[in-house]
Amino acid sequence: MTVPGSKSETTGKPAVSGKKTHTSHAIAVIGNPNTGKSTLFNALAGMNAQVGNYPGVTVEKKVGRFRFQGREIQLIDLPGTYSLSPRTADEMVSVRVLLGTQKKAEPIDGVICIVDATNLDRNLYLFSQILDLGIPAILVLNMWDEVLKRDIAIDVQELENRLGVKVVPTSARKGIGLDKLKSEIVSLVENCSKADFIPPKLFPDSFREAKEQLQEEVEKRTGLPLPHFLAERLLLDVHGETEREVLKEDQSLNSFIANLRTELASKDCPIPAIEPRVRYQWVKQTLDGLVTKPEQVLKTKKDTLDQWLTHRFWGPVFFAAIMFLMFQAIYTWAGPLMDAIESLQEMSADFVMDLMAPGALRSLIIDGLIGGVGSVVVFLPQIAILFLFIAILEDCGYMSRAAYIMDRLMTRVGLSGKSFVPLMSSYACAIPGIMATRTIEDRKDRFVTILVAPLMSCSARLPVYLLMINAFIPNDSLFGTWIKTQAIVLFIFYILGAVVAVPIAWLLKKTWFKGEPAPFVMELPSFKLPSIRVVFDRVYDRSKAFVMRAGTLIFLTTVVVWAAGYFPGDHQKLDQVDAQLEGGTIEEGSPAEDQLQEQRRVLAASLLNESFLGRAGHAIEPVVRPLGWDWRIGVGVLASFPAREVIVGTLGTIYSLGGDVDEEDPQLRDRLKSARHSNGEPVFNIPVALSVMVFFALCAQCGATLMVMRRETNSWKWPIFSFTYMTTLAYLGALLTYQIGMLFIKG
Repeated sequence: MTVPGSKSETTGKPAVSGKKTHTSHAIAVIGNPNTGKSTLFNALAGMNAQVGNYPGVTVEKKVGRFRFQGREIQLIDLPGTYSLSPRTADEMVSVRVLLGTQKKAEPIDGVICIVDATNLDRNLYLFSQILDLGIPAILVLNMWDEVLKRDIAIDVQELENRLGVKVVPTSARKGIGLDKLKSEIVSLVENCSKADFIPPKLFPDSFREAKEQLQEEVEKRTGLPLPHFLAERLLLDVHGETEREVLKEDQSLNSFIANLRTELASKDCPIPAIEPRVRYQWVKQTLDGLVTKPEQVLKTKKDTLDQWLTHRFWGPVFFAAIMFLMFQAIYTWAGPLMDAIESLQEMSADFVMDLMAPGALRSLIIDGLIGGVGSVVVFLPQIAILFLFIAILEDCGYMSRAAYIMDRLMTRVGLSGKSFVPLMSSYACAIPGIMATRTIEDRKDRFVTILVAPLMSCSARLPVYLLMINAFIPNDSLFGTWIKTQAIVLFIFYILGAVVAVPIAWLLKKTWFKGEPAPFVMELPSFKLPSIRVVFDRVYDRSKAFVMRAGTLIFLTTVVVWAAGYFPGDHQKLDQVDAQLEGGTIEEGSPAEDQLQEQRRVLAASLLNESFLGRAGHAIEPVVRPLGWDWRIGVGVLASFPAREVIVGTLGTIYSLGGDVDEEDPQLRDRLKSARHSNGEPVFNIPVALSVMVFFALCAQCGATLMVMRRETNSWKWPIFSFTYMTTLAYLGALLTYQIGMLFIKG
């Protein structure tokens, strides 16, 4: 039985404990987006937060701790939300945590609800649902400094009296009110219990009677009690997650629920319209006479700036400029840092080479372990810079406006404006792009964005494009103009992924992620200077999460591919040649060294041919032959599945030039141009080059991206799906490109 909140799902402990005598307590932290919830969490917990995922879902589990007055308080940061109306399994996690029934989560002792003190009339909607849970609660009026700045008066003491809970004004960014809040949290866990909190009666009697009938019916048919709050959600959330889980056990309840809703509608209690009606009425009554605002609101510089930034024409122009700056930063600022990491990687490899004789163990350490660690850490500068930009834009309040501006464009493919930044970021690298989807609250939009993000032409594809274009595409002028054909081809391949992503996203939204589009509710927070501490904390958290979790999977993949390219094969002769080259007896630049280097290249190419990877290349030759490829291209493509750019070095090894060549190497271009099949025909021509580029443009050849996708979706299902659909798409695209291209050549 999986009735949400039933005992079969609980941890076996009570949802909310009574008065505590032990010194460790759990407090949930919840609030609307843009209320400073994360800032407050970080201000309370400092750098002690641990980030993970709840089992089976994509919801991030962020737990922090602090000690105060001899008590250790564990803070559980829940995702920002406007209401507790779960529409998906992910959204149900917050409800389960609050009810104390979420697996692998501590039963909570209470909850603190963060609201924007300048917008109490809207933010108290969520708090009214928190009160319905009957959990010990504290209301935090954050952004109190803005309240004072705007000459808004709030009678906090009277608000406490009317709500029956402690109300604490804070300014998390400035550290104001934190000690008072900590003190109230300790007091809450020491002195309050569930019995002290009686939910307000918001709904009419007819609704409460229907809810009790429903609880009795569910218990009668399933044998398990349905908690009070979930019975309320079951009635109110048509096609919601609560309804889905209950009906999974007993479909016959569907007609019973439908009859109850029909009966309620006849009693002027329509579902779901009754909920916002009664809750906002309660908010209005609660705040009546407590909040005083200046009668005349003067237009400030921020208001003027806001008009420009959300302007129909200038808004997108400014947004494009910001994106251009971010894009350039990810490319250019990260470059020196990435070069430094690669240099450090080379120095480490040289150090090991000096210590150890050539052999399998040395190859494992240099090519597998050091190469694996390097392949993880080298992405860190790009990720850190991207999240630096996102953190600054979020904390200053601009990110909400960017989503608002781009929403009109993105809704045409079924996504929201919040998808634009992750997709744009994926042009630099899909890994930070996928991680940036955490800013998308809607699960369906987030998953579709994750699945199409790898189609954007990331920087790793560029070496492949440059190698093939420079080697096989004539650099002629287009129609006698200054426009060169090579530039046109490069441009086409850079936008190819984005063009293909449009119908893919549309198709996913119409099929797998079909459903009613989530309403685009976006509250535009006030502009403010970003907090250095908040920005640093966010960059640190995301960078750490990437290295500690996704990094381990990327590292293991790299080691596996190394093993496939190394074994089997007798490396004795190659090791002897390496030993001679490193022995110091051969004069640098001498004919003897050239001869040994040539011998080394031939041996390395032969060993790769004999390896599991090489054998796999021969095995798939019948499959890739229709694309115009031979086994050597097949090996290059197989070796590049962990990382696209690997194909350049692999082709260098296959064509006896060594693995340290790059896309600008003239020898590699010459070898590719002169390569022949056994019948004397060239291996490469323009259709083959275009076929290879199309395959690389559309295929999911990046183990790191797939690992991060698995990490962000908390399931292997989505990386497997992405790999399958993109590889199929790439194969069909490459096949059509080659076959159509050959028609022109033959013609």
